[in-house]
Amino acid sequence: MSTDLSLITLIAEASILVQLVMLILLSASVVSWFIIFQKKKLLKNVASEAVRFEDDFWSGGDLSELYTKLSRRRLPREGMEKVFETGFAEFARSYKTTNDPALMMASIQRGMKVVLSREEDRLESNLSLLATIGSTSPYVGLFGTVWGIMNSFTALGAVKNASLNMVAPGIAEALIATAMGLFAAIPAVVAYNRYSDQVDRLVGRYENFMEEFTTVLQRQSQKKMTPENNVTQAKPEADTAELS
Repeated sequence: MSTDLSLITLIAEASILVQLVMLILLSASVVSWFIIFQKKKLLKNVASEAVRFEDDFWSGGDLSELYTKLSRRRLPREGMEKVFETGFAEFARSYKTTNDPALMMASIQRGMKVVLSREEDRLESNLSLLATIGSTSPYVGLFGTVWGIMNSFTALGAVKNASLNMVAPGIAEALIATAMGLFAAIPAVVAYNRYSDQVDRLVGRYENFMEEFTTVLQRQSQKKMTPENNVTQAKPEADTAELS
């Protein structure tokens, strides 16, 4: 057994099974970092879009104009914009087909809850994979380490004059698997905890907006009970005093 303890040599001279374990852990680490950077970009964009849209929504402008502006955009609506667009479209449709405000609001809330559920799924995508990598990588690395140490002591028992120089390379190459397991697991666990918290905060923000928007639409739906109000007048207008 070679006494060269350089990292490349240790990996190259490791057993096939240990090398396979290292390859799996390296692949898991690459996938983990790809998800981390992708999720960081997504959550940052979603949070900034939510702030921008809330500023537009509470600016005191006409909500029908905001809806028209969103509808004319070629880019797909996501997040809070999608919740608003769905709720307002359902309000406009229900306004023409029902005279029951309670039925109208129930239909609007169902539509927005479906969108909210889809947005939550989108934000949480691949988080379970991060959790899996973070929880299993140390055990995969430990398996490679145990196997490598077993091979080292098996080889040591086959010689008459044993020395530390003979067993050290085998143990070193085995411990590399543990180190790689930790290298893959630690960033994945940290990222999972951080991003899970950010997703929960964003979903809570969406839910608060949905409740506030429902209240605004509920006020507008009451206008239908007044004969002089027509459909155009019943479109939600975010008057500063009412929405402050």
